[in-house]
Amino acid sequence: MLVTKQQALDYHSGPTPGKTEITPTKPCRTQRDLSMAYTPGVAQPCLEIEKTPHDAFKYTGRGNLVAVVSNGTAVLGLGDIGALAGKPVMEGKSVLFKRFADVNVFDIEVDTHDPDEVIKVCQLLEPTFGGINLEDIKAPDCFYIEEKLRQTMKIPVFHDDQHGTAIITGAALLNALELVGKDIDKVRIVFNGAGAAGIATAEHYVRLGVKKENIIFCDTKGVVYKGRKEGMNPYKDRFAVDTKLRTLAEAMVGADIFVGLSVKDAVTQDMVRSMAHDPIVFALANPDPEITYEDAKACRSDIVMATGRSDYPNQINNVLGFPFLFRGALDVHATAINEEMKLAATRALAALAKEPVPDSVCRIYGVERLKFGREYLIPTPFDPRVLVWESSAVAEAAMRTGVAQEPVDLATYRDQLERRLGKAHEVSRTMIHKAQANPKQVVFPEGENEKILRACHALVEEKIAKPILLGNTAKIKAHAEQLSVSLAGMAIVDPANSDHREAYILELFRLRQRRGVTLDEAHKLINDRNVFGSMMVHMGDADALVSGVTQHFPDTIRPALQIIRMREGFHRVSGCYVLITKKGEVFFLADTSVNIEPTAEELVEIALCTAHMAHRFEIVPRVAMLSFSTFGNVDHPICTKVRKAVELLKYADPTLIVDGEIAADDALSPEVIEQQYPFSALKGGANVLIFPDLASANIAIKLLGKIGGNESIGPILMGMSRPVHVLQRTATVEEIVGVAAIAVVDAQENDTYAHPHVHVAVEPEVVGED
Repeated sequence: MLVTKQQALDYHSGPTPGKTEITPTKPCRTQRDLSMAYTPGVAQPCLEIEKTPHDAFKYTGRGNLVAVVSNGTAVLGLGDIGALAGKPVMEGKSVLFKRFADVNVFDIEVDTHDPDEVIKVCQLLEPTFGGINLEDIKAPDCFYIEEKLRQTMKIPVFHDDQHGTAIITGAALLNALELVGKDIDKVRIVFNGAGAAGIATAEHYVRLGVKKENIIFCDTKGVVYKGRKEGMNPYKDRFAVDTKLRTLAEAMVGADIFVGLSVKDAVTQDMVRSMAHDPIVFALANPDPEITYEDAKACRSDIVMATGRSDYPNQINNVLGFPFLFRGALDVHATAINEEMKLAATRALAALAKEPVPDSVCRIYGVERLKFGREYLIPTPFDPRVLVWESSAVAEAAMRTGVAQEPVDLATYRDQLERRLGKAHEVSRTMIHKAQANPKQVVFPEGENEKILRACHALVEEKIAKPILLGNTAKIKAHAEQLSVSLAGMAIVDPANSDHREAYILELFRLRQRRGVTLDEAHKLINDRNVFGSMMVHMGDADALVSGVTQHFPDTIRPALQIIRMREGFHRVSGCYVLITKKGEVFFLADTSVNIEPTAEELVEIALCTAHMAHRFEIVPRVAMLSFSTFGNVDHPICTKVRKAVELLKYADPTLIVDGEIAADDALSPEVIEQQYPFSALKGGANVLIFPDLASANIAIKLLGKIGGNESIGPILMGMSRPVHVLQRTATVEEIVGVAAIAVVDAQENDTYAHPHVHVAVEPEVVGED
């Protein structure tokens, strides 16, 4: 994806400078908390660690903390820009550690060109960290630094620039050779680029089974041959060969494999044509490969190719390696990352690529299916299964080779990895990926609003929706220009001079003439942009409506209820929130928005709609009908109502996992249910919570968000005949994007429903959200 300079600078500068922060894991709200977090309570773990140093893993965060250390001498493609200028890269590395493997990181920028000083800094910091990730240090200094640290430190030390590429391309190599039917000990490989990554990758390939004598290195001076003096060092000397070949073009004749870690356009089509049958080409120069995917495919139809780019098949991305390698090493308190652990990571990635790919992963990449083959050699970076497969393989190798200080049961460990990130990392994107499969037209009545404009830009850029902005055209364009937001891909409709205005007025009058609206009043009502937007959806000129950042909830929903109406067979609309806890647990809460005191029958509708919403998020619903009593221990009309709703629900959908009435704490406690209520259907606890009234639901979701610090998506309006979603006035740009994605998915599903212009339904009293 193309990123402009200003977009990149805006991303890094606001709203908070940088990309990382520290979040406490213990409370510090009371005097007692303070005395525990610091003096005098903190003295006790200090004394325990003094007696038993390994207890630092028990009483501190050291076991999940990695240092990303750099002196900025080889930063990406920028070269020696210095330690300070390289800090954004190191923060970025920290984000990837946390996002993909839940590893905490401090980035350490060391202002020195002396490798011994880098070594000394790392050695002095050993008590602080569980591991050291060396980053962007020039060759050959990086070899010397890593070797020295591995000899002198008792925690994992790993230079990602060397070994990350080796691990990921190693997996691609194993699978590519399997596909073309060649033996690893017989293939001839040409490397172009003899820096840190090239040398380490070649050594890794040898450990995988490649014969060292079958490897030829080239660099800016040509072939690395025995006796060459210019541009040599001890690390290149290891791979110097006795040959008369002197150029890259000569070396590639008859080669089975090319690995490029060099520069753009280093390889020509003629060079690729000269390779053996079924050539394997890893062109990994960034941002532009040694030969483009198109050029390589054009000259060899039998080629198997990988690059470092996300817009071509088989992206070699180091994020498939370092987060999960450290995750496995940290979790067994490994004293090193040894070669067996790297090999285990490679083989785990190669094996995972042969497994069926989940639909959720395919949707991320906008394809119907990913299957092991020439264009899918290795897993994709956003495949959540990598965490379990690779980290557990690394941990197993660490235990097998004796560097694990805290061995684990692998089956239990895999379960822990599944729970570490939970569903939270998928939930917020699930609807977006579904929306991207078939973007729909979403009308935004508040088209002049800054947050709406920014959100719509994201919707277009990510191909989630086709926004329609309602408002004054000149104002919208002026605001967009001020915000540097492109309006490309968006439609602007000014209700004051729309070609459809008169038709909408006549249809509005037809819909509302028996509800006290005259033709003159219809002419006035159409000026309300929520009314106009609702008419667009009703008439089929838009697929969904999203509004509410500048208005009260009733003012937004009322026109939709009057014009678009409820879905056939429904008597009430209702509101749902998706709650994502810090532990990654996902809950659905309803009705948070509309119905003040729903009847038992209305609770059934709310529960069925919310269970369906859980299915949309690819979560199996377990529905708890909440009350202040559990299974009849209190006799009260509210409890009776909820009990009646449970019986009706079981009749309405016998396949639904549902129980009640039940108190919220019991519903969320699998242990309590198992021990005290073994007869309950809610084995494992509930994830869909249906409240007996609006007050309890609305209060609960707001408390959980404000006090609990949980994330939420919503409100999601359920039961409308066409998609309408109401935003909170405090909604962020990201939340607007999320709600719009849900609206698109609603519209996709709605394609299978009829949308009658006339619908007999009781208009509900409009209350709730603000």
